[in-house]
Amino acid sequence: MPQTVLLAEDDRAIRHALQRALTLEGYQVTAVADGVEALAQAHRGRPDVLVLDVMMPGIDGLQVCRALRAEGDRTPILMLTALVETADRIAGLDAGADDYVVKPFDVEEVFARLRALLRRTSPAPAGAAPADAPKQPPAPERFVEAAGIRMDPQARRAWRGGRELELTRTEFELLELLVRNAGIVLDHSTIYDRIWGYDFGPGSKNLAVYVGYLRRKLDAPGAPQLIHTVRGVGYVLREN
Repeated sequence: MPQTVLLAEDDRAIRHALQRALTLEGYQVTAVADGVEALAQAHRGRPDVLVLDVMMPGIDGLQVCRALRAEGDRTPILMLTALVETADRIAGLDAGADDYVVKPFDVEEVFARLRALLRRTSPAPAGAAPADAPKQPPAPERFVEAAGIRMDPQARRAWRGGRELELTRTEFELLELLVRNAGIVLDHSTIYDRIWGYDFGPGSKNLAVYVGYLRRKLDAPGAPQLIHTVRGVGYVLREN
């Protein structure tokens, strides 16, 4: 079955062009022109992924995102935005978006980001185990811990000390990657590949925005910073 995309974009030319491109790529697309209709369509039938323009009349993309997250809807959301300031991107992440693309965009980048979002949320394909696979594989570890961070990957919950962290899907996966590799410097390419499945190149600020926003949630006043920048290389999680 083709994967379903709910596209909300008030610019008719962009909406039609992107709808056609996504359809040719093999997606089943429902395209609407405003946030009110986007919410209505999302309630009628849950799509596999949403693509929301930030700036729409009436209910904008951020409001749609907040409304769905408040309802407990965890469908991955890709935001389209003409706003390039870091504060604007943070607003989208704070609303519950999983990723964003800045206008004007290359449609191949949209495809890449959608593939990454869907890959992270799709169940593993059913099928017989390899002949040499162990008959009773060990159960996965329940908790992952490092540098005062405790994570439950199954329940997708995380704590620093006794304080639970409210994380988006991408923030959780980024933090889990850093915790599992605590003390190891992870370069930008490795993180992009593991989290997004695509290296957006040295000019992209996507990773820096997510790291900055994750730091805001991790670092309480007076607590030491845990995510350290290694200039020209990447990031590392350590207590000092």
